[in-house]
Parts: sequence; C-alpha cells; structure tokens
Amino acid sequence: MQRKPGKNAIIFVLVTVLLDMVGLGLIIPVQPELIQTVGGTSIGQASVVAGWLFLAYGGMQFLLGPLTGSLSDTFGRRPLLLIAVFGLAIDYLLTAFAPNLFWLFAGRIIAGICGASYTIANAYIADVTEPDERAKAFGLIGAAFGFGFIIGPAIGGFLGEFGPRVPFFVAAGVSAVNFVFGYFVLPETLAPENRRPFEWKRANPVGALKVFARYRGVLPLCGVMSLYMFATAVYPVIWPFWGVARFGWSPGTIGLTLAVFGITMAVVQGGLTGPAVKWMGESRTALLGLTVGTLVAFAYGLAPNLAWVLVLLVLHAPEGLAMPAMIAMMSREVPENAQGEMQGGIASVQNLSMIIGGLFFSQVFGYFMRPDVPIQSPNVAFFVAGILLAFTVLAFFLARRHHDRIVADG
Repeated sequence: MQRKPGKNAIIFVLVTVLLDMVGLGLIIPVQPELIQTVGGTSIGQASVVAGWLFLAYGGMQFLLGPLTGSLSDTFGRRPLLLIAVFGLAIDYLLTAFAPNLFWLFAGRIIAGICGASYTIANAYIADVTEPDERAKAFGLIGAAFGFGFIIGPAIGGFLGEFGPRVPFFVAAGVSAVNFVFGYFVLPETLAPENRRPFEWKRANPVGALKVFARYRGVLPLCGVMSLYMFATAVYPVIWPFWGVARFGWSPGTIGLTLAVFGITMAVVQGGLTGPAVKWMGESRTALLGLTVGTLVAFAYGLAPNLAWVLVLLVLHAPEGLAMPAMIAMMSREVPENAQGEMQGGIASVQNLSMIIGGLFFSQVFGYFMRPDVPIQSPNVAFFVAGILLAFTVLAFFLARRHHDRIVADG
C-alpha cells in the first residue's frame, strides 16, 4: 500500500469532487427543455417533475452519505471512489438517452448515490495528510466543490444551446476518462489493519441528528437554519423554470445567471465573512444576510427583465453571510470535542430542509402555472419564499433573545 500517494492521486480526488458538483449544476439550465421533451409536459408540469427528481437525488445523498463512508472504512477508499466515478458516467448516459421520465429518475437516483462520494473524498484526504495539513487540504476540496457549482451551470448552459442532451454526452465522456485515469493512478490509502467491520448503526443518516438532543443550546438556531434552508430551496429547483416562463430564457442565459450567482456568493462567503463578523459580530452579520435574502426574494418576483435580475444577483450576495455566521454561533454552544458531531448534524438538517423545500416549491410553481387557477403567475414561488424568509428573520430574533436569557440566568 502506498501511504502517501502522488500528486496525480490527489488530483483525481479533487476532479471527482469537481465532477460531482458539475453534474449537479449541469442539469439545471437544460432541465426545463429536457423534461418537457422527454415527458411531453408544460413548463408548470415540468417543474413538478423537477421537484421529484430533486427529491430522488437529494434523498439518495442523505440516506447513503453515512453508508458510503462506513463502507469505505470496511473495504477501503479506492474501490468506493472508482465505483462512484463510474456510476456518474452511467448516470449521464442514462440521462442523455432517456426515452421517458422513468429513465430520468433512474439517472438521478444513480447520481445521488454516486454524489455521496464527497464523504469518501474527505476520508481519502484525511488518510494521506498530516493533521496540521488537513485544513489546507480540506480547503482544496471545498474550492473544488464551489468551483464545480459555478462552472457546472455555465457549461450546461453553453452546451445546452446545441440540444438538451448534449451536456450529458460530454459529461459522460469526461467521467469515463476520469475513471480510467483513477484506475491507474489511485492507490489505496487505508491499510487492512486499520479497517473495521461494517455496522449499520454507524451508517444511519438520522443518527447525526442526535447531537441536537444532547446540546439543547443549539436547538433554536437549528430551527432558524432549517426554515432558512427550506425557503432558499426555491432557487436551485425553480430558477430555470421561472426564467423560461417569465422571460423566455435559453439554456445559455440560465447558465450565465447561475454562474454570476455562484461567483458573487463565493466572493462574499470567502472574502467578506471574516471582516463582516469582526466589524458587526456574528449575530448582526447573520441578521444582515437573512434580511437581504428576504428582500431579494420579493424583488425577484417583481423583476421586469434580465438586466434587473443581473443587478439583483449582485445585491443578493450578502445573503451568503448568513449561514457561516449562524454556524459559527452554533459552534459556541457545544464543547470542542463535539464540533465534528455538530457539523454532521448541521449537514443532515441542511440536506433534509433543502430536499423538502425543493419539493414544496416545485409544487407551488406548478400549481400557479396551471390554466385553471385564479392567479396564474411564475412569480408566486418567490413571494412565498420571501414570506418564509421574513419569518426566518423573526425566528432569529426570538432565538437570540432566548439564548441571551439563558446566559443571563447563568
């Protein structure tokens, strides 16, 4: 066994994470046209289907993330990573050739299963780096994760101009090449003597939520975060359908707007969170992000054209301060030796809230696009999201007041 793999193996892991996120973003710009073509549906009905596809993908990731991590502890990192990369190539081919909606769902389920490779990638990096170097290594993983979400929609939008299936043929080829590359350069990093027998209790996705029962000080903020993630699920699910129905956007335009959104959010989260917290404190920084998110959600529903949307995408960026600030506040409520456990619980809450929220907003959009409703409008989902985000701001105030009373009472 090669304990410290060469540069090519690390590159393979980073590319795998990158392709996971590219695959998630790739489908968004072409999803409206693809579902309408495959399913023979209207734009409103297509959004409903997209919500269930989102559930299939996110549900598999939520259920199988802990399972794949535990399996890699038993059988090693290499086989699980290679299976995930190969599975993504199969997913892209299924989507590219899908003759009906059943095969689209099959592809999304496979993508969700293989997308859980992020867990294995982190374990691989932990195997091959010294403790003092892991933060830097995990930073590279995070950068690949974020960069993939930026370029995925941009690539999907560009290739989608040639047809809604073209992006998936290209992605299948890239994944196949990555699989061959990894087969020859990726060594195993988990020695047989360090492996442990598989146990179902460690593979239980709900188990990660138990941290909130042990440390009740985080419960109020956990509720705020859950409502926030539920409300903001409107964007990844509804955005392309709203753009097509409201403005007649092409896949290229959808990809452009999503890329702008990803870049501005990355700049704010990566470059301005620290200075903002230092200047205003964690609580006020979180409040600023939540307030901006509320106002912008309403503004999208009122936007008259693409130029206004592009302006709003820039003004939207400070919302990216909310989550890092809230997570930092929650981290103060648990001891140092439970930080990893709490982060796992937060990730589970985020995933569940996004999955349920995505399904909810797809139904809202689809309902208000029906010809038989009193008010037919593609904007209603954003107004509903704005109302929920306003409740999130109120809930945040109440959560902080509750916390301050606990501190004052000693």
